[in-house]
Amino acid sequence: MDFEGNVKVVQNSVLTHLISKLRDIRNRGNVLREILKEIGRVLVYEALRGEVLEEEAIPTWRGNTELFPSLREDMYVLVAIMRAGLPLLEGVSQILPNASVGFLAMKRDEETLKSRIFYDRLPDLRDKTVLILDTMLATGGTLDLAIERIKRDKPERIISLNVVAAPEGIKRVVRRHPEVVLYVAQVDKGLNKEGFIIPGIGDAGDRAYLTS
Repeated sequence: MDFEGNVKVVQNSVLTHLISKLRDIRNRGNVLREILKEIGRVLVYEALRGEVLEEEAIPTWRGNTELFPSLREDMYVLVAIMRAGLPLLEGVSQILPNASVGFLAMKRDEETLKSRIFYDRLPDLRDKTVLILDTMLATGGTLDLAIERIKRDKPERIISLNVVAAPEGIKRVVRRHPEVVLYVAQVDKGLNKEGFIIPGIGDAGDRAYLTS
């Protein structure tokens, strides 16, 4: 499926396999969180594969210090959309352990399908690269609101890592935020009348933390 704008649908057989395991309703709790953590690692590999590296002075096993190409981890901020973004955060932060971390808790009204922020804890974003970690991109309302909030703090760029998305949500975000790059692991058929992704994976937050 092709989309206009900065949309990268990641083609990776292992990733496809992991998402199929996500769909299996028998996988809940810690098993589902481990799958999401691994998906987060795969997505960040793809998102940062072309990043410019800088020389970093690193002490080596020989007792001297040498310059080696490295990512400037302090220039990245990881923003997890709670709750389902938390396992993604675990995976991505293993790759970028020195990146700052922020949190946005979002709630969608199931009648109006509109989202609101009820918890906002972000570090300094100015001139940073922000990686949004959001498992489900359904109507696009949650990600749209998260991007609007993040933009207020003047980051240099925004990249969103999404596991399962609906075409409707992708199109909305691309239309409203054409400069944001989306890395999506799987695009499903679309939304049902309640605004849930079909076939989707159900409520990822409830399944991951056994709250349903």
